[in-house]
Amino acid sequence: MRQLNLSARAFHRVLKGSRMIAALAAADNIAVARVAEALQYRSHYLV
Repeated sequence: MRQLNLSARAFHRVLKGSRMIAALAAADNIAVARVAEALQYRSHYLV
């Protein structure tokens, strides 16, 4: 979480996305690749 500079809320949202991606792929566990994919779907708007 600290290495990616994510807040607790952002980390939780990425984890939820990872779970959804794993469920769509019919996987039993959340792999690192699923978390990486969820991070790619995050929006990167800087104000």
